[in-house]
Amino acid sequence: MASSSARPVVAAVLLLCLLCGGSAWLQAAAEARPPHHMDSDSDDFFSIVGYSPEDLVHHDRLIKLFEEWVAKYRKAYASFEEKLHRFEVFKDNLHHIDEANKKVTTYWLGLNAFADLTHDEFKATYLGLRQPETKKTTDSRFRYGGVADDDVPASVDWRKKGAVTDVKNQGQCGSCWAFSTVAAVEGINQIVTGNLTSLSEQELVDCSTDGNNGCNGGVMDNAFSYIASSGGLRTEEAYPYLMEEGDCDDKARDGEQVVTISGYEDVPANDEQALVKALAHQPLSVAIEASGRHFQFYSGGVFNGPCGSELDHGVAAVGYGSSKGQDYIIVKNSWGSHWGEKGYIRMKRGTGKPEGLCGINKMASYPTKDQ
Repeated sequence: MASSSARPVVAAVLLLCLLCGGSAWLQAAAEARPPHHMDSDSDDFFSIVGYSPEDLVHHDRLIKLFEEWVAKYRKAYASFEEKLHRFEVFKDNLHHIDEANKKVTTYWLGLNAFADLTHDEFKATYLGLRQPETKKTTDSRFRYGGVADDDVPASVDWRKKGAVTDVKNQGQCGSCWAFSTVAAVEGINQIVTGNLTSLSEQELVDCSTDGNNGCNGGVMDNAFSYIASSGGLRTEEAYPYLMEEGDCDDKARDGEQVVTISGYEDVPANDEQALVKALAHQPLSVAIEASGRHFQFYSGGVFNGPCGSELDHGVAAVGYGSSKGQDYIIVKNSWGSHWGEKGYIRMKRGTGKPEGLCGINKMASYPTKDQ
């Protein structure tokens, strides 16, 4: 048996050998099913989380797993030393994922595209919500306040109603606020006009600068204000996403489609029933705390924490429902379709906390659009 001091050398040699050979791709993530319906010997569970127990105890299998993961997510590193470093990070994340999966019951974690990032690197790169400098007044209009509780459907999924575009990817730019805004505007535009049009996050990154700061964060309400005051938002096709800040080009050319809104309204803070009433009528922009390590590797199920309520990420609520006694909100993220449940997360509701899970009830809003 190799000594502990020799193990890094053995790892490097094995990794170098694998670099010269082909690598199998990981199995695609299966449809999400609660982990308590799977035991630790289930092949279905391993395909979802991306590893098996043997991968954690046999070093050669661990290196092979890493190479398969590198191939699946098309990772490229600047040097062999950098790849070795990322392997060590990957290994630490894998052990965290495995330990968490032994404890959680309604959701599970898996090896996703963030598995070679330290938690600090992840937080610094993939969030981007800026807290508003001033508090909203409590007397702002909320058009759904008069909706009776009995008139709220038991479940709503705006994806099935054709009001949600495909999951997008903000990449290494803290522009979550722009994606949250756009998802809500795409939703109300489809509800009012019947047309589902993919809109431009890049225009917001470049041009919505009153209280927003491009890839360094922003606030959804500020973006709604920009759209309402500037005459509308251009399409994704006309103003495509670059994953970086650019020069503002807010003048639509002749013939280019622009989607308009009349304004926006805030959902009363820390009021889950108000959020559900609004969500029954249209997709919402919501803010959450998404910096937890469990959130980084969420792969499926009804997420119930751990997380706090220090808001740092903008997402879109696109529905709500219930599964096996677990009430949840359907949230569209902007980290690509390989994260979570094909880009979505089901977040538990009915936690008994006014702010909701991860603070989701604290800062919800929605655009308004005249007929």
